[in-house]
Amino acid sequence: MSHSLPADIISAENLTKRFGDFTAVNAISFTVRQGECFGLLGPNGAGKTSLARMVFGLSPRTEGRLTVFNQDISDHSREIKARLGVVAQEDNLDPELTVLENLLVYASYYRLPRSIARERAFEILDFMDLRSKANAVVDELSGGMKRRLTIGRALINRPELLILDEPTTGLDPYARHMVWQRLRQLKESGTTVLLTTHYLEEASHLCDRLIIINQGKILEQGVPEDLIDKHVGQYALELGVSPDMQNKLLHWSSEWLKSFQQIGDDLVLYSDNGPAMADDLNQRIAGEHLPVSYQRLRPTNLEDVFLKLTGETLHGVRGGFEKSYEER
Repeated sequence: MSHSLPADIISAENLTKRFGDFTAVNAISFTVRQGECFGLLGPNGAGKTSLARMVFGLSPRTEGRLTVFNQDISDHSREIKARLGVVAQEDNLDPELTVLENLLVYASYYRLPRSIARERAFEILDFMDLRSKANAVVDELSGGMKRRLTIGRALINRPELLILDEPTTGLDPYARHMVWQRLRQLKESGTTVLLTTHYLEEASHLCDRLIIINQGKILEQGVPEDLIDKHVGQYALELGVSPDMQNKLLHWSSEWLKSFQQIGDDLVLYSDNGPAMADDLNQRIAGEHLPVSYQRLRPTNLEDVFLKLTGETLHGVRGGFEKSYEER
C-alpha cells in the first residue's frame, strides 16, 4: 500500500527580499510539510527574520513565489493570517495587563465569543503552566514566564501553523528547556512549526528538517542527523597543537579522516571512527613525544557542519583551511 507524503504547508521558490541595495534573502527555495518542525538556522543577520516576516505576511517579497496553505501570501494575506500563530522575537505583551487579560485581549482580535475566549485562555494557562499567574500583572513575571505567555497567546486561535522567531533568546537553560517541551507537545498534536534560531541545541532538539542560512543564502538543507553524517561524520577529535606540527597529525590520521579544520593552534579531525583514530594518534604522539596541550573526543553536531560550510562558527569565530578526504 502506498502512503502519500504530508501536504506542503509552506512553499517558497527563489524567494528574495531586498532593502535598497542590500539583499537580505537571496533566491531561497524550500518547503515545509504538514505536522513537522522546520528550522531556519543561522547566525544573527543571516536573513532568518526577514524570511519569517515574509511567510507571515508582514513584509512583502521582492521576487520569487511564496504560498502558505497553497495560497499566495500576497493575494490571500487575511485568510492565511487567520490560520497562523506568530511569536515575534521582541516582547510585545501589554505589561500593565494581567496574564489572563493579555490572552483575552488577543482573543478579541479574532472575534472569539467571550465564553470561548475564556475557555481557551485557561486551557493555554494550564498548558504553559501559568494558571497560578493568571491574575498577575505581566511586569511581575520572569523572562521565562513572559516567553511562555507570548507563545501561549499565539495559540489562542488554534493555529495550524505556528511561526516562532528566536523563541528562547535570553532565557536561562531551565526556561529554554521548558519552552522546548511545550513546542514538542504542540508538534505531536499536529501543529506545524516554523522555527528561526541560532541555537544549535535548539535546532537539534526540535527540528525534523532545517535549512542552514548565511548571508541570505541557503548553504544546506535536510534532516539534522543526515547533514551531520554527510559533512563531518560521527566524531570530532579536538587537539591543541602548534600549526607546524598539524600537518604531521593530518598525515597520520589520513586513513580515518572525513574532513578537518585548522583554527590557529586548534586542530579538529572529523571521522566516523573517532575512538580508533584517537587511539592510533595517541600511540604515535607518545612515540614521538609530540607536544599536545589538550585533546577531546566528542560527538559531532550542527556547529561542526556550519563551521565546515562557512569557515566560521555560528557566533562568528573564523576558522581556517578545510579540506575533505575521500573515504577509503
